[in-house]
Amino acid sequence: MLSYLLAVLAAFGNATSSVLQRKANRDVPRSQNLSWRLIWSLVHQPVWFGGILAICIGFLLQATALGFGQLATVEPILVLELPLTLILASRIFGQGMHWREWGSAAVMTASLGALLFLLAPSAGRNGHVHWYGWVFGITVNLALVGVLVVLGRRKSTRGSGGAYRSALLGIAAGSTFGLTAALMKGTTKILSDGIVTLFTSWEIYGMVAAGLLGMFLVQSALNAGGLIAAQPGLTLADPVISVLWGVFAFHEEVRGGWYILPEVAAAAILGAAVLTLARSPLLADAAEET
Repeated sequence: MLSYLLAVLAAFGNATSSVLQRKANRDVPRSQNLSWRLIWSLVHQPVWFGGILAICIGFLLQATALGFGQLATVEPILVLELPLTLILASRIFGQGMHWREWGSAAVMTASLGALLFLLAPSAGRNGHVHWYGWVFGITVNLALVGVLVVLGRRKSTRGSGGAYRSALLGIAAGSTFGLTAALMKGTTKILSDGIVTLFTSWEIYGMVAAGLLGMFLVQSALNAGGLIAAQPGLTLADPVISVLWGVFAFHEEVRGGWYILPEVAAAAILGAAVLTLARSPLLADAAEET
């Protein structure tokens, strides 16, 4: 239960970060998208540092949750970031949530609970993955991110092209955070061997590098099209990639057999609820209001 609570708190930290970072990005020219000039512009805005602080707290809570639970349990809970983002945006920008938002949030929460119950993940290798598993998994994960970034760069930041770029970069960022979560899970086993061992392992530096890449992609996604375009991919890609890491790399066991059909149904309902919430006018308002 502790891992569940910590994951919910991490989702709240991520939601706070999303709203604050979008507020900072709305004043930065889109011509700086996917450029290090974007970061240079953002560091001159105090609100952006608030967003960075929030996501750092979220990462710490997530890491602690992964120390107590499995990837396939902790990461899906992070999709609660989306309704929490809506609630926070409605408070900050003075827009009330309506039946569409509350109803979708309720469906999303119920389907998430059903999915976790049906999957019933159990412990795997407790953080241990063979070196060839890391090499193969990281290569495939980064290749996916690279393809999404290349496709995103082909889209203009003007008009509907900006929304497409934002969506693709949001998926890329979420996929990178999935890799970050896997490396974070890997460090939990190493930490039990002592601080010195932790800081002499490659996993912690890989985790930091992946986290920084993910944060850079988030800035570019929010700069290109805002929360309403970036949030669906960012919200869904992270848990999907994380669960794949948990099952195939860490050998976390999930229920199969006749459970597969209701698991797929619960995941589909969850995805539909995420897409419905992501189209909420509240996210568009967050991009427009000062």
